[in-house]
Amino acid sequence: MSVLVVGSVALDSVETPFGSVTEVLGGSAVYFATAASLYTKINLVAVVGTDFPTEHIQFLTERGVDTRGLEVVEGQTFRWVGRYDYEQHITETLDTRLNVFADFHPTLPTGYDNSDLVFLANIDPDLQCEVLNQVSGAQLKVVDTMNFWIRGKSESLCRAMSAVDVVIIDESEVRLLARSHNIVAAARSILKLGPKAVIVKRGEHGAIMIGDNDYFIAPAYPVDQVKDPTGAGDSFAGGFLGYLDRAKEITPQALRQAIIHGAAVASFTIAEFSIDGLRSLRMADISHRYQELKIFTHFNDKENDL
Repeated sequence: MSVLVVGSVALDSVETPFGSVTEVLGGSAVYFATAASLYTKINLVAVVGTDFPTEHIQFLTERGVDTRGLEVVEGQTFRWVGRYDYEQHITETLDTRLNVFADFHPTLPTGYDNSDLVFLANIDPDLQCEVLNQVSGAQLKVVDTMNFWIRGKSESLCRAMSAVDVVIIDESEVRLLARSHNIVAAARSILKLGPKAVIVKRGEHGAIMIGDNDYFIAPAYPVDQVKDPTGAGDSFAGGFLGYLDRAKEITPQALRQAIIHGAAVASFTIAEFSIDGLRSLRMADISHRYQELKIFTHFNDKENDL
């Protein structure tokens, strides 16, 4: 089986209370593919400029990621500069240079349209809709987004959401999209568009999955130190979809297990800058934290409990 990801490949510069890095490997498609490639075969569609370091492409290839869909065009690669203030709970974008990403038009190489699972990362929702029209046979289609598209292209975004099975979205974004402070009510308004489930990412507070007849709360894995939260949501999605593809089933129980895998993977991402927390990660490491999360959330009840 295989998973298709369409998103960004970037060079990030990040500052946190634990240090700073300049022009390191980043982008939604990179975090997703790096995480999901631990589970299954990944088909990647994105664009970079001619300045993009070849060692990054080599890393993805060695990871087993099919990079035929990674276009290299004349110009500069997408750059993002950000700063995190943990005490004030502030994420500040200092600079965004789309460069070649501004004219990105996803083209699926031969065979990519047969991918079993599809993840549409944070890109223009009009482009997300174009890709969805080409992968109608996929078993599971998942979309992510951000506040920029919610404010600027909400109608297109709603069309994309209506054509997928699962929406993954940050809690501040689901409130913005639904114009509701209540997360549950906001998620249910998205369900009315057509998806079967909405997964709301809540950072250090974990995630909530809401379906028509289902509700699941998952904790974040407790870590001692968060060096860099960049890419946590995309690596969460990588663990989520990677597990589902490897499990070869999409059931309510499998979705719950996949969310825990996503939480486990994300806990490694935030421990280092860029993708350094994922480079040497093994399935055994993920399985260990998966089991720990299972223990952390388990309790025995009694028949006479009220």
